[in-house]
Amino acid sequence: MVRPRKIRRTRFSPDVTYFKPRGVPLSKLREVSLEYDEFEAICLRYTKELDQHSCAKKMKISQSTFQRILASANQKIANALVQGLAIRIDLSGTLNGDKS
Repeated sequence: MVRPRKIRRTRFSPDVTYFKPRGVPLSKLREVSLEYDEFEAICLRYTKELDQHSCAKKMKISQSTFQRILASANQKIANALVQGLAIRIDLSGTLNGDKS
């Protein structure tokens, strides 16, 4: 039986939630969906330049869970760049009421 997902603390709400390759009509694009916790992990790790321990602590999850979330986000972003996919940041899956 799968354990239920823990609530993750998220603090950043992006102004832009969609990125697409230039010069390709939206109707011809496939897209990849970046979940909100994946977006938060990318933001904390790479833009705030925090170590994984600090990131996990801020999101109130274990380091191993943070690592899995970050790896998933990196994989999706890499696939989008290499294959020319659009990236959509999915805010609907937010598990948190602590967004500020």
